[in-house]
Amino acid sequence: MRSKRPSLATRDSALSTFSWPVRVYYEDTDLGGVVYYANYLKFLERARTEWLRALGFEQTGLAAVHGVVFVVRSISLDYLKPARFDDALVVTVEPREVGASRIALAQRVRRGEDELVAASVELACVNTATFRPVRIPGPVIQKMGNNA
Repeated sequence: MRSKRPSLATRDSALSTFSWPVRVYYEDTDLGGVVYYANYLKFLERARTEWLRALGFEQTGLAAVHGVVFVVRSISLDYLKPARFDDALVVTVEPREVGASRIALAQRVRRGEDELVAASVELACVNTATFRPVRIPGPVIQKMGNNA
């Protein structure tokens, strides 16, 4: 299911990297004036949602049509430099490996040329009723397989 909204995202087809812009709001920062560490998880999640949307799949549609959702199985973050209020950031999603029921991704948060956060994320495709791992639906795996 394709979104009717225009996308601000970009995709580097040679590298299969999806990019999503994020602006740091005051609510994202802590007392020190930098992005609170847990808020990077929100930025990464938004980029993954928009990556799926750019591939042509709404998460609600995956659940309704295929009875599946993607859940984070594991995540590892390296915090390299701080982001501050009003910074314009770019969050990337780069598929590393697409398996039968899981996807390994590299994600990064950048401000210009500066890399602020590097993340390794493993997603699992699970059944919406049982939350047990299931195969990624054919149409989805085809799109991801072509881009991983």
